[in-house]
Amino acid sequence: MLDNIRVVLINTFHPGNIGAAARAMKNMGLSQLYLVEPEIFPSKEADSRAAGAKDLLENAIVVSSLEEAIADCQLVIGTSARTQRTFDLPLLPAREGAEQIVGEANSGQVALVFGRETMGLHNHELQKCNIHVYIPANPEYPVLNVSQAIQLLCYEIFMAAENKSYKKVEEEYPRQKEISLFYEHLEKVLRMTNFIVPQHEGKVLEKLRRFFNRSRPERTELNMLRGILTSVEETVEKKND
Repeated sequence: MLDNIRVVLINTFHPGNIGAAARAMKNMGLSQLYLVEPEIFPSKEADSRAAGAKDLLENAIVVSSLEEAIADCQLVIGTSARTQRTFDLPLLPAREGAEQIVGEANSGQVALVFGRETMGLHNHELQKCNIHVYIPANPEYPVLNVSQAIQLLCYEIFMAAENKSYKKVEEEYPRQKEISLFYEHLEKVLRMTNFIVPQHEGKVLEKLRRFFNRSRPERTELNMLRGILTSVEETVEKKND
């Protein structure tokens, strides 16, 4: 199951943190490293900090967007020191989050996403996640170095797998690419029916994305929703003929 868990780093500017992340992952049995637009990579400093985990760096996948990094994942976990945001996501401490990750890694790919060293994940990136995980720490200073955070979360994942302290998820969830196509279809139909009008768009789409990311329809349920949208689409087209 650990082979189905990937660590995604976004815009890492210090190559040493990439090397340290690789070492932390290999210590805990993880091997999938995705890098979204790293500032400097490959790097001798990353190689040095990786020590015996240079193979993870050699096999790291570099992509240009978070969407590309998580396209084939059924569960996306966002990490942050901040537990209060302007929108709601299911919020779990590291240990419970690790149990969720391992439980779902039995049936599909899971991504654990870390943001920039200075500012973490942006809100629009967290909105692409299903769950928000944080590491409990001193409330007066809860911010960890990104490589430290990776080490702690990878440790919790390893222990959840070793101790079997997780519930195996049997449901089949859609991949993020399928969810993205659903959002495109939903927006098209909402505009077609004038539920959304250009002059007063508001935050309807943002709120709907938040709702579906949080509720996580299963693959069969998503197919039903796509079918409903197609039915509405065809009805409107016939009416306009």
